[in-house]
Amino acid sequence: MSSLLQQAFREDGYAVDVAALGSDAVWRASETEFDAVILDVGLPDITGFEVCRQLRGRGRWMPILMLTARDAVPDLVQGLDCGADDYVIKPFELDELRARLRALIRRVPVPRPVTLTVGDLVLDPATRTVQRGKEIISLSVREFSILEVLMHHAGQVLSRTQILERVWDGSRDSDSNIVDVYIRLLRDKIDRPFGLDTIRTVRGVGYLLTR
Repeated sequence: MSSLLQQAFREDGYAVDVAALGSDAVWRASETEFDAVILDVGLPDITGFEVCRQLRGRGRWMPILMLTARDAVPDLVQGLDCGADDYVIKPFELDELRARLRALIRRVPVPRPVTLTVGDLVLDPATRTVQRGKEIISLSVREFSILEVLMHHAGQVLSRTQILERVWDGSRDSDSNIVDVYIRLLRDKIDRPFGLDTIRTVRGVGYLLTR
């Protein structure tokens, strides 16, 4: 499959490197400025989840698209939580994979203030750090992006569609439950450990970050 994908993306004009082992992928993606990474979950040595986690831990923020045959919710959550930006379940259509990759690569960061502060929650886009009070909170790339959108619009109700358009570049259908998955992950990290309820659900509308 990697050979077929390499050929297909080279025909599209991309320069493509292939790593057969997860450890090799970590090394290559740590030393080279790739525009994107396509990462299979099932690797011979370490899992794609661990590769993704290690890259994010090293401060490598290129888009990561995961390929997985595991469609169970726990596996999906694990992939998203380790820092993946998108996923495609095998078997897949090559045209869909191409479209997903193009959407990830063309995404341009939107200018934001140096830091965003809502109560004692502080997000720094430059260093990609989040803390509540004095405690640093570790977030995946997608969790960080959603929190950034919520904080930028603190006190304003955002629909799932609005969040999808800002974070996923409109690449997913508006009825996807992916936003709900991430909101649950965010609450588990920025609210529940502190006994707070700052991310509110407005039934039938969307989500609100209270000031």
